Amino acid sequence: MDPKHLSTFIALLLLHAAAGHDDGWSMKVAPEVRAIEGYPVVLPCSFTHPHRTHHSSMLVLWKLGHGAMGTVLFQCSSQNDSHHCQTQPHQDHRYRLEGNPHEHDLSLRINSAALEDSGRYFCHVELPGYPRASYENKMGTRLRVEAAPRILGLSVEGSEESGYRALCRVQGSPLPDIQWSGPEELLEGAEPSPLSQEAPSQHHTSSLLKDITPGEQYVCSASNPLGRDQATLYLLPPTPNQPASGAAPLLLLLSFSLGAKVILLLVWGAWLVREGGLSSWFSCKAQ
Repeated sequence: MDPKHLSTFIALLLLHAAAGHDDGWSMKVAPEVRAIEGYPVVLPCSFTHPHRTHHSSMLVLWKLGHGAMGTVLFQCSSQNDSHHCQTQPHQDHRYRLEGNPHEHDLSLRINSAALEDSGRYFCHVELPGYPRASYENKMGTRLRVEAAPRILGLSVEGSEESGYRALCRVQGSPLPDIQWSGPEELLEGAEPSPLSQEAPSQHHTSSLLKDITPGEQYVCSASNPLGRDQATLYLLPPTPNQPASGAAPLLLLLSFSLGAKVILLLVWGAWLVREGGLSSWFSCKAQ
């Protein structure tokens, strides 16, 4: 086929497909919405439809994922011109309809957004009693929930013979950058072997610091555009009364309440008196 005729044929096909797909319906959604962890967020959605007769009932759905494979997160039905959209008994109360369906506003409110809420959401509406009276936007709205870095934990592994390694696990979005600082300077990735970054997941990442020295202090710092968090690690050298392969390091999370700190310190002190010393321990302090 001549290239000119081929391009014209393709254009006509696309135009026909667009007209058939629209079928008089239209829906307006935001391509992307950003939220901060712990705060509410609204996903806007409004629609028009070709049915000129008055509709007294309506079914509204919000799904995570498109089409039949999507997971229904919110569903409600409005009957007899009521401005109230009745939800299912098992409906998650974090979701609620922000708009009025009879004013063609299907905007969804999510209370206390979490990192796990990130994803692509699809607005869907049905008018029972009409032929082909349902519509769902095909592009959806991408929700990005962002959060300041939070250090989830520090751990130490290894022995005096094999060498000690420190692992810092971090959560945040955008994915935080992790840096270690040692006794005298910043430990950067340019060093031959001490720092290796593990493969991150969507909101979690970790960093492994190799060949740490007992008796020294190390700081794990995590940062992204929303903030910064850091934790301090101190590894005591083995005592003369205990072999190097003795008890595992003891983790003290100083972000606990004051009462929990006192209990931890009392338990630690009693253990120290009984054993005559610690082989190793480290403190994790949020600043």
